[in-house]
Amino acid sequence: MTTPDPLHIVCPHCDAVNRVPSGRLGEGPTCGKCSGELFTGRPTDLSSARFVKHIERSDLPVLVDFWAPWCGPCRTMAPFYAQAAQRLEPRVRVVKVDTEANQDLGSRYAIRSIPTLALFRGGREVARQPGAMDTSGILAWVQRHS
Repeated sequence: MTTPDPLHIVCPHCDAVNRVPSGRLGEGPTCGKCSGELFTGRPTDLSSARFVKHIERSDLPVLVDFWAPWCGPCRTMAPFYAQAAQRLEPRVRVVKVDTEANQDLGSRYAIRSIPTLALFRGGREVARQPGAMDTSGILAWVQRHS
């Protein structure tokens, strides 16, 4: 019997990179460094310092919500995004980036309107969708591009 290839999963709490067998993602894996849950069922807020590690070191697709606290549509979409996170994890890492606090990331990824969803795989952006969506819209969009 062969064991599944382990996946690299970045901890949403301490940013340590963990190796988890793909068949065990749904078993509530915890971080080997901080013992925190690797999947929380809610979006992880990332700063510029943490962002690169999460998109480049994770073997999972990473869904990013680029948003700002003053943005009405962003606030409207936030509960839908949180519901989508519950449904997408552990197959997709779900994160949020406040473009007001992390303007360098907004510039680096040429974010021209918010909210903007971006899907990354292997450190590269593979899809982008500007504008607010509800839970079913987010899930359908991710499924089309995963």
